[in-house]
Amino acid sequence: MELPPLTQRFVLHFGEMGSRWGVNRTVGQIYALLFLSAEPMHADDITEQLGVSRSNVSMGLKELQSWRLVRLSHQPGDRRDYFSAPEDVWQIFVTLAEERQRREVDPTLSMLRDALLEAPTDPRERRAQDRMRAMHGLIEQLTDWFADVRKLSPDTLVRLMALGSSVARLLEFKDRLRGKSRASDAEGTA
Repeated sequence: MELPPLTQRFVLHFGEMGSRWGVNRTVGQIYALLFLSAEPMHADDITEQLGVSRSNVSMGLKELQSWRLVRLSHQPGDRRDYFSAPEDVWQIFVTLAEERQRREVDPTLSMLRDALLEAPTDPRERRAQDRMRAMHGLIEQLTDWFADVRKLSPDTLVRLMALGSSVARLLEFKDRLRGKSRASDAEGTA
């Protein structure tokens, strides 16, 4: 691997993290290299930079395309395919979250919906169905929340995240005010 030290460290780290994220090391390294690259790269460049086989690079690029994490482009007078990673880190995050939802969350919700439609025949199945109902409710709520968050602009998301735990304190304050309001209403009707 003939990369500057900082770039090499980042690429190697993403390779190691790839296995934790459910992709192989080469896929993680390809993505990291494309993410840092100022220009789109073709597969031969990636092969040379990473010191991995051309077939590994081809398979890795196909996987990254299926995740919508790389873009394919062409250059005038060159028949090769060039690849780049999106520049906007928010868009990368949203794309990853959408793909994870499509690949992992949606099938789970579908299975849970089917299971909740069945009529339990014994207490163990009723308990299992109750647990599945709780899981379904949480996943559904998170999915709805994510859909709402995706509608927000990146600037709004940054401001929202900067609020951090202030949001929780604001909600607690709102709940205390509601509690006092209800108590006052109860006193007024007594």
